Amino acid sequence: MRLAKLALAATALPLAVLMRWDAPVRDPEPERRSAPSAARPAAARPDLVSRAEWGADERLVRERSKPVATVSAVFIHHTGHANDYDCADTPRMLRSLQAEHVRRMGWDDMGYNFVVDRCGTVYEGRGDGTGRALRGAHTTGFNTRSVGIGALGDFGAGAHVPRAMLEAIAAVAAWKLRPGADPHGRVRLVSTNSDSRYHEGSAARFDVITGHRDGFETDCPGDALYGQLPALRDEVARRRW
Repeated sequence: MRLAKLALAATALPLAVLMRWDAPVRDPEPERRSAPSAARPAAARPDLVSRAEWGADERLVRERSKPVATVSAVFIHHTGHANDYDCADTPRMLRSLQAEHVRRMGWDDMGYNFVVDRCGTVYEGRGDGTGRALRGAHTTGFNTRSVGIGALGDFGAGAHVPRAMLEAIAAVAAWKLRPGADPHGRVRLVSTNSDSRYHEGSAARFDVITGHRDGFETDCPGDALYGQLPALRDEVARRRW
């Protein structure tokens, strides 16, 4: 992906995201949790390829993050890979991505909570093998109450976004969003890092399902995928209600 503030050095594997790790900061005004609603139940867990199954190198993990207690927002990303990959190669690509995030970016582990490939397979990213969301490194300033889903590929203007990928992203978002969250709604989040679009401590309002570019200066998740967010919200709502 392209960033306004950072320039990529050429690598064999494009980096998924470029942002600084957020130090743990208490959200000064956490959102109140909504009681589960019979009218708006959380969706079932989708099929998920665990870290063990795709071969995550647990020796790379510097420190386990704390779980995300309340998922109030979902940030959508793309990873910047060429789109013509064979889905059988996804595990290998994820292992390289994890190594890039730790060794090059200096993070504790892979930045994304989940990664979805073009065939619609969902992979656990940063996690503990249970599918539980741990605080990621996907969206500078806004990782404390969100999950980040990385779409494996490059979805700039004119790119095709596979239907299977969109459906899989929707399945993860529907599953992870807190009970009662409106996929078409807005949410107030407080920035924990001034490297984001918002100074540390300042409040910002986002769509509940939003793109990386809304919180950080970047083109991510690409114009093509960003343009699919309204349809994605519709699909998430259909799966939850």
